[in-house]
Amino acid sequence: MGWKEFYHNKWTGFLFWALLYLLWVIWLGNYWWLFGLAVIFDLFITKKVKWLFWQKKYKEGEKRNVLLDWLDAIIFAVIVVTFINIFFFQAFKIPSSSMESTLYTGDHLFVSKLSYGPRIPQTPLSVPFVHNRIFGHESYSTLIRNDYRRLKGLREVGRGDIVVFGFPNGDTVLTKAPSEDYHELVRRSGRALVEDRLGPIIVRPADKKDHYVKRCVAVPGDTLLVKDGLVYIDSEPQTVYPGVQYSYEVKTSGQKINSKVIDRMGLNLGELYYRQDLPGYPMMTLTADMLEQIRKVPSVVSVSANIDYVPLHDEDLDLSLFPHSTNFRWTRDFYGPLWIPEKGASVSLTMENLPLYERIISVYEGHALEVKGGDIFIDGQKADSYTFGQNYYFMMGDNRHNSLDSRYWGFVPEDHVVGSPALIWLSTDRDRKFPHNIRWGRFFKIL
Repeated sequence: MGWKEFYHNKWTGFLFWALLYLLWVIWLGNYWWLFGLAVIFDLFITKKVKWLFWQKKYKEGEKRNVLLDWLDAIIFAVIVVTFINIFFFQAFKIPSSSMESTLYTGDHLFVSKLSYGPRIPQTPLSVPFVHNRIFGHESYSTLIRNDYRRLKGLREVGRGDIVVFGFPNGDTVLTKAPSEDYHELVRRSGRALVEDRLGPIIVRPADKKDHYVKRCVAVPGDTLLVKDGLVYIDSEPQTVYPGVQYSYEVKTSGQKINSKVIDRMGLNLGELYYRQDLPGYPMMTLTADMLEQIRKVPSVVSVSANIDYVPLHDEDLDLSLFPHSTNFRWTRDFYGPLWIPEKGASVSLTMENLPLYERIISVYEGHALEVKGGDIFIDGQKADSYTFGQNYYFMMGDNRHNSLDSRYWGFVPEDHVVGSPALIWLSTDRDRKFPHNIRWGRFFKIL
């Protein structure tokens, strides 16, 4: 048998696709899907059932039906792209500047789900190619709900990884302000006022929460401390990654820095403002390399870090910071020490540390949590300790002074992790006009 005959042999096609399918079933770990081998056998060998019922077999010389051809192409695209999105890669756009200068607003990414293993869809009834909204409504149905399960991935989430995950506070969304943090608004203004003005609310499952991207700075079992804006893990200083930047006050001799100099340094022009009374820039976000460059600009008189020190009085505490309690006198630059919960580990519960874990217990792990007369009850039983059911992570943006991250909304549960950015396939700058808005140097950049 020649190569051409071997390639077109029906048994060759069957064995090839049956092997791929078998490997997928083993990876999936659900052996009921083995019945699909009968479908593949019939497609290639017996051909008793017309599985692709919408396809038409044309006689020689017969005119093709354009509508049927388009239908065939659309069905094929929907099935293939949906399969790829679930198990391999998903498109994602960077919505904010919290990761600059590592990832830029306007970067379009492919996120690898193979890195940490893809999640089996918890809400499989969903409009293809849409995450959670279409035409102003939710794009999914909760008639079918699966428990959380993750397939085997290439590695575990590690310190320093850039991670895409579901926004932990995104379980409750305001219809008229879907991008706002519902829980923070309620803390500021009260539930009744917020829901009356911006409601009604939408409750979303974990796999339909909006996606965020940050850097993982601490993994389960770590003890995190932020001091003078620098991250320490188990008392050891963490690597300062090249894209990490902080806010500085830059004073000048009385004039603005040349815009070409600012552009050449890679600063975000849309986020800079000049104060004549200073004179200078009260908040300029700089990486270590940018800091050295800005100090060499002739018109720059001084550069000093904008650090949030611990206030002397309780009324000056920033209660937007997790865990939103005066028991913890933390700022975004002096934060912790904080132990990161680990699956199977237990922690003593007190009224003082309960704010750290109450959302984990009641929301992420689904227990009934009550406080009665100073005592803590979990699922109706008095509790003085708690054992965690899954791993948790602490995420921070590389743009450390312009990032709403775990310092504000706490731990990221393992079941919220989506994947890691793998490739930038397009990047545009919203502050510039075409064609100058296209960042050609970031096309097809591997991360």
